[in-house]
This record gives sequence, C-alpha cells and structure tokens, in this order.
Amino acid sequence: MKRAIFPGSFDPFTLGHYDLVKRGLALFDEIVIGIGRNSTKKDTFPIREREEAIRKIFKDEPRIKVAIYDCLTVDFAKQYDAQFILRGIRCVEDFEYERNMAEANKQLANIETVILYTRPEYAHISSTLVRDLYAYGKDVSAFVPNELR
Repeated sequence: MKRAIFPGSFDPFTLGHYDLVKRGLALFDEIVIGIGRNSTKKDTFPIREREEAIRKIFKDEPRIKVAIYDCLTVDFAKQYDAQFILRGIRCVEDFEYERNMAEANKQLANIETVILYTRPEYAHISSTLVRDLYAYGKDVSAFVPNELR
C-alpha cells in the first residue's frame, strides 16, 4: 500500500489544500492528513476544531485519515508507516523551503517527498490570507471548502 502523509497546520484548511489532497489520491492508496502543532505560530482556530472540520470535508472518502501530531513530521510518518510526504508549492520561495525539508527528511528517515504544484487558480490562496480576511470579518467562502463556510 502506498501511503502518504500530508502535514501542515491547516489554520484553516483551504481550497488549495483540498485540491492537493484530491490530486494526491491519484498517486497514493491512502493519505493521512497530519495537523501539526507549531509552537512558533499563534493558532486562529483550535486544533481540535480544525481536525473536526477536515474530517467533515472528507467524510465520504475512506482513503483519507486525519490525525493531530506533536513530533517531527518524519516520526509522524513512521507512526503511520507512510513511505511518502505529500507537499504543495505555490511559488519559488516555497520551492527552496520544500527542497531543503525533503532532503532532510530523506536523510533522517529515508522517506520520499512528492511535491505537487498548486493549480494557478489556487496559487494566491494561503492560510495567512484567509486568517487575515476572517479576522476583519470578510467573506472567506471563495478560499475554503464548502464545509468551512
């Protein structure tokens, strides 16, 4: 079985994230969406609320699992016997960061990173953008899955 983890803080889960997971299902038998705790970020939405929202989004897709983790991403991958890490990149800056992380993860745990380019229609969407819009009471429905509207 080809299993991948899709790690992130998902604060909140956007249409870009959703698209990457759906496209990843063509590559993997199972994807575990890992909601990581990031001590350097201040959460906008409680982590359990994010977990529940993502479960709701994929409630009809048995090949998607959702879990919270508080360890290195490679250790989370080992917990689920995942051979791959699924990541997305929106721009050149993302590429440099993801390349470095992929090399480190390969060295630490011999795990492959599969990077998908974000579709152009989602490239401008980031969780930071959505959080900012949300904080100022703006409509975020164009940026998040229906279940989060």
